[in-house]
Parts: sequence; structure tokens; C-alpha cells
Amino acid sequence: MNPAQHGAAVAAETAGFVATVTAADLSTPVPTCPGWTLGDLTQHVGSVHRWFSELLRRRIQQPPTSREVDLRLPEHPDGLPAWLAASAAEAAEVFAATDLDAPMWAWGVDQHARFWVRRMLFETLVHRVDAQLALGLSPHIDRVLAVDGIDEFLTNLPFASSFAPLTAQLRAPDRTIRFSCTDGDGDWLVGLRPDGFALVADRAEPRAADATVRGTAADLLLLLYGRLDRHSDAFQLLGDPDLLAHWSDHSAF
Repeated sequence: MNPAQHGAAVAAETAGFVATVTAADLSTPVPTCPGWTLGDLTQHVGSVHRWFSELLRRRIQQPPTSREVDLRLPEHPDGLPAWLAASAAEAAEVFAATDLDAPMWAWGVDQHARFWVRRMLFETLVHRVDAQLALGLSPHIDRVLAVDGIDEFLTNLPFASSFAPLTAQLRAPDRTIRFSCTDGDGDWLVGLRPDGFALVADRAEPRAADATVRGTAADLLLLLYGRLDRHSDAFQLLGDPDLLAHWSDHSAF
């Protein structure tokens, strides 16, 4: 997917989120985000939109020293869905006015403005799923989006220790974990070393992994984000169970 597609998908995912929560009781607990209600979740997503939009406007070249931004929150919680829609509209305006290929600081691999659009997309998508699960709905995730989301997650996770400190413990003596799609193309090999971990390119000569998780792209994405348990019937687990447990226990985003 390219940055323009990511931007369009942010708008579509936000519209789905807004449609989900507009008529809902915003005090409903969100089991996949313990301690949060639908109102908290909605405010979080809109806050992310507005914060990332501010970073893009400023096109920062080094880590920000403050996260303060004027959120312009509604006076009453029942205004949160409309406020979220406005947050997404503001983000779309910023995307359109920004050279998304311009160099820019980012906490992940891609040091360009487009990083933030892609990150906003999957922040929104996963929380849209959270909202639907909280209301007993069955979320649908487009397969193309899911594949892109898996790649985005695994590419950037090695750089997330500043806000996901347990990832710093994802170490092992040269072990590998494979995540493989059962519903089409999509295969990722993660190598764990004594000094860290990262995606490993092995498409020319795929190698046997020490542990493998097989499932649909959508289910693998939700697994990586901790929304599905690896022991669910959605997955086929192969190889070293202790290595998979180590990954699960330390890869929380």
C-alpha cells in the first residue's frame, strides 16, 4: 500500500469506528483495553489523530519534547463520536497539504512523513476492532490492510522499547519465529538474537523456523496486537512452544 491508500484507509476506518459508537453507550467497558470504556477509546483515537496531525504540520526532525496539543474536546461525552469524525477530517486535510515522502523524524524505521499516516491507520483499525468486540459485533478486516498491518507492526516493533519496554527482553540465542498466512500470500520470519530481534529476509530460500504461527492475515494481525490468544482455534502452532510464549509475553505494543 502507498501513502495515499493509507490516508484513504484512515478515513474509512474512522468512519467505521464512528458508526460503531454513535448509538452506543459510551460507558460500555472495552475488554481488550482493560480499564477503558468506549468513551475512553474514542477519545484516545481522536487524540492520536490530532497529535499525529500536529507532528505532520510541524514536520519535526527530532523527538518531540512535549505531547501537548489542543484537543478541543467536546463539552459532553456524547459529542465524542462527532469529535472523532472531525479529528479524522482534520488529519485528511493535513495529509493533503503534506509531502508524505518528505524526511521527518519517526520512532520507527521509515524516517518520512508517511510513517505517521501508516501508524495512524493501524492505531485506528485495531481500536475500531476493540469497539466492535466490546459491543459483541464480529469485526471484518480487509485482507490487504491486514497484511500491510502485520508488516508495519513487525518492522517497527524492534524500535518500540521506549513505550513498550518489555520488547527490550525479546532476546534469544539465534532463534526464529515465522508468522504465515493461510489465506494467501504473507510470510514473515523474525530472528531473535542475544542483542535484539528483527525481521529476517528469507524469501529466496525459506528456512525452517524454530516456531511457526499459521492463520489468516486478519487473525495474525489481531494476535500480534494481543487481541487474540495464540491458543485460539484460529491458529496452527508449530515448533517450540516456549519460544512462542516468550514472544507473546514480551511483544505487547
